[in-house]
Amino acid sequence: MPVTDQNRRPLSLFMTTGQVSNYTGASVLQDSLPAAQWMLGDRGYDADWFRDPWKRKG
Repeated sequence: MPVTDQNRRPLSLFMTTGQVSNYTGASVLQDSLPAAQWMLGDRGYDADWFRDPWKRKG
């Protein structure tokens, strides 16, 4: 799971084994993400546990 800036340059990367859910990487990387005005992700990340920390960051 990569985290990139608006120019698609990598900021963070979390690699897992083949059968591990992307939620594992998302939860690990979430606290280290920089402030952002928007985030692009698929519907799989439309969950309260993922969105609530972003709301708290403002």
